[in-house]
Amino acid sequence: MSTAPEASRDTINKLYTIDTLIGLSGDKKEEGPNLEMGECSDLDRQIEQLRRCEIIKESEVKALCAKAREILVEESNVQRVDSPVTVCGDIHGQFYDLKELFKVGGDVPDTNYLFMGDFVDRGFYSVETFLLLLALKVGEMDTLGDSLVLPQQGSHSRDSGELHLQSQTFTKLEEHELMEFVRYPDRITLIRGNHESRQITQVYGFYDECLRKYGSITVWRYCTEIFDYLSLSAIIDGKIFCVHGGLSPSIQTLDQIRTIDRKQEVPHDGPMCDLLWSDPEDTQGWGVSPRGAGYLFGSDVVSQFNAANDIDMICRAHQLVMEGYKWHFNETVLTVWSAPNYCYRCGNVAAILELDEHLQREFTIFEAAPQVRHSFNMMGVQPILADLAPKEMAAFDMRNRHHVQPLLILYPWIRSPYRETRGVPTKKPQPDYFL
Repeated sequence: MSTAPEASRDTINKLYTIDTLIGLSGDKKEEGPNLEMGECSDLDRQIEQLRRCEIIKESEVKALCAKAREILVEESNVQRVDSPVTVCGDIHGQFYDLKELFKVGGDVPDTNYLFMGDFVDRGFYSVETFLLLLALKVGEMDTLGDSLVLPQQGSHSRDSGELHLQSQTFTKLEEHELMEFVRYPDRITLIRGNHESRQITQVYGFYDECLRKYGSITVWRYCTEIFDYLSLSAIIDGKIFCVHGGLSPSIQTLDQIRTIDRKQEVPHDGPMCDLLWSDPEDTQGWGVSPRGAGYLFGSDVVSQFNAANDIDMICRAHQLVMEGYKWHFNETVLTVWSAPNYCYRCGNVAAILELDEHLQREFTIFEAAPQVRHSFNMMGVQPILADLAPKEMAAFDMRNRHHVQPLLILYPWIRSPYRETRGVPTKKPQPDYFL
């Protein structure tokens, strides 16, 4: 695929609002800034609502996506991320497992996170999962306040963290105190996975979930437009390259990734497609991927890429790993998987990679949250199908046939006699490895 220069960036010069700042009194010892919040902002309320696994209004989704677009458009195809940071793999709409991830890894904004894509599809809560992550990212910017104006184009770069203040409120504060108070939306970095795609989401669940929960595909359209703005990769301290899938024969350097025009649907082939679809394989050189997209790449390809770009390792997701993470090629490639008990049936554990300020690695393994005890919170279906014995399932099917039928079409791995009685076509799904 031919590449085009990255679209020109809009100048961001937005004024954000702080409700009340406790002023500095001449008689008081300065202890740094404090933010005294009045009523929660709309975004705060939406975050709390999404944390309860409750959808927000369609109009609120539109506004949230508009704010997110302003932030994401400024990010690079190879987004710089500073340590310490916690790196996460696929989530796939498993909302309660995402909450478990935050429980074991630390909540936002106490922990910096890098999510390597595949937020949606397969699980039952793709809407809530993606919108929560998006709202948490936007939330870091949205609470900055009235006194802050981001740099004009041509002034000091946004990545450097330089701030321009209208108010004199902070004139007596030390720079490090100010930066502890004001945070850019880099607490959560979101990069694109192969499931952040219009075509894929129409097959594996997100499209249908939006249609069910909102009664139209408008929210799906808002979200898929945001997919186009997600970064394609990230680089941690210039040493750890993070991407959803893997490498491409069309790409030898990070600068080549930076030139890709990412603001589009994922192509069927070419470098952008390869970054999201490729997999490591115990071989040499390049191989044809059984997925039908991307490539298989060997240890020699990794050695050449790492040496050319002066990086230590490649961190990626994309493949189910029963142990949560897996090393390849002498610890030069790492696969991280963060969706425990994938599809609510695989029995795998999940992992996150915690990197400290010296890039020392620590893995945290976690199991599925007790989400199977929660209701689906969709279509009025309250029992959890995976918990039902065959006889109970049959009785449940007859009582809820109007609700279960679309569920079985969307999630054919759910075993149910109702499929046979209604003649629903049974197609053997592709192995999870290829999805």
